[in-house]
Amino acid sequence: MANVIVIGAQWGDEGKGKITDLLSKSADIVVRYQGGVNAGHTVVVQGQTFKLHLIPSGILYPDTSCIIGSGTVIDPKVLLEEIDQLHSLNVSTEHLMISETAHVTMPYHRLIDTASEEKRGDRKIGTTKRGIGPTYSDKSERTGIRIIDLMQPEQLRKQLQWTIEYKNAIVEKLYDLPPLDPEAVIAEYLGYAERLRPHVVDSSLQIYEAIKKRHNILFEGAQGTLLDLDHGTYPYVTSSNPIAGGACVGAGVGPTSIDRVIGVAKAYTTRVGEGPFPTELEDTIGQQLGEVGAEFGTTTGRARRCGWFDAVIGRYAVRINGLDCLAITKLDVLDDLDEIKVCIAYEVDGQRCEHLPTSATNFAKCQPIYQTLPGWKQSTGHCRTLDDLPKAALDYLKYLAELMDVPIAIVSLGASRDQTIIVEDPIHGPKRALLDANGIPVSP
Repeated sequence: MANVIVIGAQWGDEGKGKITDLLSKSADIVVRYQGGVNAGHTVVVQGQTFKLHLIPSGILYPDTSCIIGSGTVIDPKVLLEEIDQLHSLNVSTEHLMISETAHVTMPYHRLIDTASEEKRGDRKIGTTKRGIGPTYSDKSERTGIRIIDLMQPEQLRKQLQWTIEYKNAIVEKLYDLPPLDPEAVIAEYLGYAERLRPHVVDSSLQIYEAIKKRHNILFEGAQGTLLDLDHGTYPYVTSSNPIAGGACVGAGVGPTSIDRVIGVAKAYTTRVGEGPFPTELEDTIGQQLGEVGAEFGTTTGRARRCGWFDAVIGRYAVRINGLDCLAITKLDVLDDLDEIKVCIAYEVDGQRCEHLPTSATNFAKCQPIYQTLPGWKQSTGHCRTLDDLPKAALDYLKYLAELMDVPIAIVSLGASRDQTIIVEDPIHGPKRALLDANGIPVSP
């Protein structure tokens, strides 16, 4: 039995969807614990592409239960569109559960998010404009609407009449936008409520009961470590806690229930939106990584900024999350490069810096210090074992494991499920699996 957290070890978009999908095969329950429709997971199964924003990737396994936990913020319209899309592809949502205490993204959240970002001008932070930040703000202010409120029509009407009047004052006076019609919004969301009602549960209780029965539970995060509200590259972060500690809060479980934490990182680094990015490549190699890796956001379609692997943020992710092992994705994107660079430290004001600066000003000054490794100049997409990899590719993985002092448990070499090297199942296998710091397969 194992309860496992899967987190992004960079700025998000690491390929967590595929890794979660692979691990879901061994899980009884998959729990999404934070974020909203600003996140997106792409999973390719037998040539069919599934783009998921709120529903956990485990939904593609008919016997796996999926829970959207209380730490998420839910846009009912988008969630229902996602359910309808899955149904059109003959995927059942019978085992989908939604936390009754999750907060709801409302139309005024989207309006305020968009208008606020536009007013920032050159101080914009790169929001997806999906209303996520304002939803979490209302949650903190204790004025939010929760899923359980949608289930109580009279209570919802009372709450929304006051809330929309208050939000309209902001929308009209601060942003010079037309007000929302309270009755139209109430009617719209009551309609959503009836369709969602069969899925609504006390999610923390469901998870607790599953733990007592010794079921395998996979906790799935959105975004990545460097986007964490408290521990990311603030202010260019999301409004929740994608790190491993956020899983306990967002799912409603105690930390002693967690057996291991798996981090997901690309073989290079990408970032969407604004903010410093020390290893960013604004040249033909950066363009090549973006084109070969199809680096476009699942949610927004924005082109991702691309750069070399950054071991400084990698070590930070290991520390902040307590990572037991790593999954390295998109190794195949590096196949055609003559040489590959890895950032091993930064230089800040003439001083070598081994750790991520907490100051946004200092982080913006960071210049990467690189180690250059030879490329392998051959395709790896067909590789299914470590022995299949070219020596230079295996050496690259060994080097990353050594730099971050954590084993590499999974290597992904393409979008499809089968384009993966797994020596041990990280759910049923040993806690420290696959490659040790010297790149040697290990077992307990």
